[in-house]
Amino acid sequence: MTTVDPARLAEVLSSFDVRLGFARRTTLAQGGLLPLPAGQVTLAYVVEGEITGDVVLDTSCTLDVPGGSTGTARGPRTLLAGDAFLSMGHRPIVLESTSGARLMTADLELDSTAVDGIPGFVFVTGFAELEPAAAALAANLGPVDPDVHGLRSGDPLICRMMVTTVLLSVIRAWAQNGCAPQGWPSRAGDPFLDRVVDAIHSEPGRDWTVDLLASVGAMSRSVFAERFRAAVGQSPASYVTDVRMRQAKELLDAGRSVSETSRELGYASDEGFSRAFRRHTGVAPSLWRLQGRTAIPA
Repeated sequence: MTTVDPARLAEVLSSFDVRLGFARRTTLAQGGLLPLPAGQVTLAYVVEGEITGDVVLDTSCTLDVPGGSTGTARGPRTLLAGDAFLSMGHRPIVLESTSGARLMTADLELDSTAVDGIPGFVFVTGFAELEPAAAALAANLGPVDPDVHGLRSGDPLICRMMVTTVLLSVIRAWAQNGCAPQGWPSRAGDPFLDRVVDAIHSEPGRDWTVDLLASVGAMSRSVFAERFRAAVGQSPASYVTDVRMRQAKELLDAGRSVSETSRELGYASDEGFSRAFRRHTGVAPSLWRLQGRTAIPA
């Protein structure tokens, strides 16, 4: 176990593409059960009461705050109000409350190669003390009663951003307080390829040819292309595009114009950038920018 360089951690957190399935407020009566299925990443925050989850023999990490101790967990773990829990969906688990509980849960899909280093279960006790702003968001996530109050314009987008903030705060707590495994995050698991990936993230707008990337990794073109695809799961060109599109979303969300974003990411024309963005997201960059600016109050 080790702590992570803050600059590298910030870079990796920015690489997470979070898609929200559903966020809900759940009340469990005494003896109430809440099953969490396999294949589904689930984020949970205990608002009131207590819940217990039995991780059996799965890899897990427990961070105890404010004591600061960390360690692997086996068997049942009980969380109280203010504690957070992340299941990566490697196997099903059932949360149980002996005395009753109120909690927020969110079903997520995560796109980031850094996910591979996160254990099957992460417990952060004292999350509300460690990350009070994120805990306040978590306590108020999920619809109160959409049938009565209705959904306002931008609610799904704002909810996704709130859940993303809570999730990244849990991962930050996990990584900064000794739970991260040695060498995390290593996007490719290969020091030469990691050098290439770092270069792409540092300068996403550079004209990254396969030959240039291969030279950064000190390999021949053919060896590099094969090793990169085997380690990362996609071609170098596809990876560069993914990194650019993530950066494009951030720039557009921050209010940058389509032309500014296009130039910063190395596209020869706004039209070429717009085509790439539509292929990646399904919407034009101008519409993405408009939705972001109208959904979030100034």
